[in-house]
Amino acid sequence: MQAIEELSPEDSSLIPLMKRLMMPLEVLSAALMVGIVLMLFGGVVARYLFSQPVGWIDETVSIAFIWVAMFGAVLAMHRNEHLRLTMFVDMLPARARTYVHAFALVAVAAFLMGLIGPSIEHVESEWIMTTPALEIPNSIRASAIAAGMILMLGIVAVYAVKTVPMYSLVTAILGVGIFVALCWWFRPQLAELGMLNIVFFLCGLVALCLVAGVPIAFCFGCGVMAFLAFSSTVPLVVIVGRIDEGMGNMVLVSVPIFVLLGCVLDATGMGKAIVDLLASLIGHVKAGMSYVLLGSLFIVSGISGSKVSDMATVAPALFPEMKRRGNKQPEMVALLATGAAMADTVPPSIVLIVLGSVAGVSIAGLFEAGIVVAMVLLLALLVLARWKARNESTGHIKRPTAKIIGRLALIAAPALVLPFLIRSAVGGGVATATEVSTIAVLYAMLIGQILYGGIGLKKLYSMLVETAALSGAILLILGTASSMAWAITQSGIVQELTQFLTTLPGGWVAFMGVTVLVFLILGCLLEGLPAVLLLAPIMFPIAKTLGIHEIHYSMVIVCAMNIGLMMPPIGVGFYVACRIGDAKPDDVMTAIWPYIAALIVGVVVIALVPALSTFML
Repeated sequence: MQAIEELSPEDSSLIPLMKRLMMPLEVLSAALMVGIVLMLFGGVVARYLFSQPVGWIDETVSIAFIWVAMFGAVLAMHRNEHLRLTMFVDMLPARARTYVHAFALVAVAAFLMGLIGPSIEHVESEWIMTTPALEIPNSIRASAIAAGMILMLGIVAVYAVKTVPMYSLVTAILGVGIFVALCWWFRPQLAELGMLNIVFFLCGLVALCLVAGVPIAFCFGCGVMAFLAFSSTVPLVVIVGRIDEGMGNMVLVSVPIFVLLGCVLDATGMGKAIVDLLASLIGHVKAGMSYVLLGSLFIVSGISGSKVSDMATVAPALFPEMKRRGNKQPEMVALLATGAAMADTVPPSIVLIVLGSVAGVSIAGLFEAGIVVAMVLLLALLVLARWKARNESTGHIKRPTAKIIGRLALIAAPALVLPFLIRSAVGGGVATATEVSTIAVLYAMLIGQILYGGIGLKKLYSMLVETAALSGAILLILGTASSMAWAITQSGIVQELTQFLTTLPGGWVAFMGVTVLVFLILGCLLEGLPAVLLLAPIMFPIAKTLGIHEIHYSMVIVCAMNIGLMMPPIGVGFYVACRIGDAKPDDVMTAIWPYIAALIVGVVVIALVPALSTFML
């Protein structure tokens, strides 16, 4: 939580103390990550080389995965890495900010306290069920959620007591307590409001928590818990079940492994090798370095699956030369941000993997369509970059010799194998996304060790812990968003929404327009991925009713969401790009709008021409 950043001198000993307490958890998380990768690789070898599938591997991986996810969520809480919106909080005066931070901590604690009992009940209910292959109680897996809730509550409590002024903390506890008491007292009246409770709890309360800087996962959690507790008779154990189901899909095992792949890419310098090769090939032409930046993001995204990793790999390698050629810092960062948004549908995209899991869409199909869609957006940015460079002078730039290009191509060749390996294996149905992610990680580590300088054990351990923390933060959002989407669906409002959206003048075209607008806005507010998790189960049935192909619709919402993520002044990705590019947001804000406009034109084309998303299927 953000409060950890405001430690007073007398509490400075808290950080090393918490680090020592977290050490066993970090070791367990790293060990589980290694175990998952090795077991999945062993399963691939047994299945494809010896034609002897090992039944217990998937079960063991599933158990290890949920524990990694919850341990990762705990580590993310300790490391202040849960995703949240801080723009509004940062605008407040220092004294008011203290009260808002206290409220955020108390809101998180209230959610965790409310779910510890139901999570233990969930463990008890799973005890009578046994896993098919290992024949062990399913409660071993389910107990990860209860353990994670308890550990996170302990961290929040320690930081709240040690880092927040007592008067602010007491005020926040009283405020939250009064709200809960009033809602409990007026439960009969709230139950009679029907669907207005969705506006009050799932919109109003979630929005309040979001603005107050409560982590996004807990915004969803607080909203759905209040909705069920105060306006229905549904037991809270349902939330735990939905979180378990949302986080436990085997397809999602590839998420932390692709995150790890991005870390390997950064640590070994494989991404820089690709950037250097592209720069030698086209860097000498007009707008050449802009082409190199966009092309590098396109290719590197086909390895890491993470926008942040892509930008962190490309920017340091290209920005010095771009500055030397007269490019302005705001323009460079604007192109970096929108280029990352463009490349996010290039497989292996974590967003596409999660969307395929949530909406039940073929991941192989999403990967095939994602390449073409990214090319459409890439073309829009290339045209704009060329127009902006129309007066650029390139006479003084020397083209590298064939010998230099050949040497760079030889260095980059092993790295360039990765994106083709991933796309061909998943797209061709040879292996699942999870299996391919495992092969890609081991290949990258082997090649990185031999050709690119390698990774030390200390660095590897740090990467494994970082992967667990980031994955835990993402997967907890998925779990709470899944429970919130379930609550919205069960309320019956989806039927009314379907009736309204399917009768809009203009048919499917009007619905696509509404979709683009909604995901542009939510992409700004919810960091993109949570918007997909929350609305995909609601919007996809409506799209199907209107005859829209699920792959086509997937491409439209992901592209719109990614653009929203980079839109100032709220988009989280915009500020990440500014930080990576070392530029002031105020300067970049003016420069980025033409590129945003180019991407929006591209999305409109993708929305209106379904064949762009479906002709390769």
